[in-house]
Amino acid sequence: MRVAMVAYAFFEGNARIQQYASALVQRGDSVDIFALRQSGQPEYMNIKGVNFYGIQERVVNEVRQTTYLFRILRFLLHSAVVLTKQHHAEPYDIIHVHSVPDFLVFSALVPKLSGAAVVLDIHDILPEFYASKFGSSRKSILHRLLLLVERSSAALADHVVVANHLWRERLANRSVRSDKCTAVCNYPDPNVFRPLPRTRANGNFRIIYPGSLNSHQGLDIAIRAFGRIAGEIPDAEFYIYGEGPEKPNLIRLATELGLNGRVVFHKALPLERIAEEMANSDLAVVPKRASSLFGNEAASTKILECMAVGVPVIVSQTKVDTYYHSEQTVKFFESGSDAALADAILQLHRQPELRTSLVRNAARHAQANNWAAKQHIYLDLLDSLVCGKAGTLATAH
Repeated sequence: MRVAMVAYAFFEGNARIQQYASALVQRGDSVDIFALRQSGQPEYMNIKGVNFYGIQERVVNEVRQTTYLFRILRFLLHSAVVLTKQHHAEPYDIIHVHSVPDFLVFSALVPKLSGAAVVLDIHDILPEFYASKFGSSRKSILHRLLLLVERSSAALADHVVVANHLWRERLANRSVRSDKCTAVCNYPDPNVFRPLPRTRANGNFRIIYPGSLNSHQGLDIAIRAFGRIAGEIPDAEFYIYGEGPEKPNLIRLATELGLNGRVVFHKALPLERIAEEMANSDLAVVPKRASSLFGNEAASTKILECMAVGVPVIVSQTKVDTYYHSEQTVKFFESGSDAALADAILQLHRQPELRTSLVRNAARHAQANNWAAKQHIYLDLLDSLVCGKAGTLATAH
């Protein structure tokens, strides 16, 4: 099978795309990736059997939304031209297009017309994401426009993949037939996220958060909660790994609360390094805001990653996380309440047997919900699409 993937993203920084490509290559399929390249990166590389084409360089320095949109539209046109040429030279069986944005699927229009099956993979549903990010209502022109783009993009695709079951239900209710939509969650790679030895020397009680620093992630709630327990757990420290627009505000908040030196900000790290930092932690927190529509429904891969490494996790009671997890595998707290989060931290600090129980139950859950156990969902889907296309062509002839 020949598969092309198109993504307005950096391949080396996107675990979801890497897992898809690796699974295909491991079973003998040919995979070409058309994506962004870093400054100074070559336009072509073979990365562990994957043919990577960095068709457009990107420096993440967009100040205006118009600049961001212009670069995406440029990438759409460029990817459409390159994809069409490659398909004409040696036809693809599958074109797998990754959103955001949804309309990038139109880069596959010509290959689709000549027989390739097209998959649209929606990593984040845009109407809810932008409503959360910019505070727009569902009745706004922007929201309606994004819904129109979502529906037209889904109509072009032969199948739509979405990152969790709640979003699948929503898409099936508004933009795509239920039988044309499949949930493929973000599962951790068991080769990376697995029980690892602790290497740090100090015995401090370390709390960790690895992930993006956006408002809906609720890191300000976690910092305020840490301020509440800092005096009761003198050796506690809070390590935050990640980047995002809220980082300056979070650093300012930690300073105002007098937590410098105990709340420590680090840059985002490669997955292998993050797994090591998790292994050196006593507790992880995922404090998302349920009041954010996007945050309430965007699943946190970091929960499963921590489970696989063996770190107990405190999770806010969002709709999506209560859908996938239980009190036997994580410690829930009332979303938005720094007092409730502080109480949960104190409880787990004082009850090591509870931490042990959570880790034991979570390990079983993670073993059944990692990429090795679930990749067949994706592979079977692609096989069925190729077989369906072959059957349709045979009937037509």
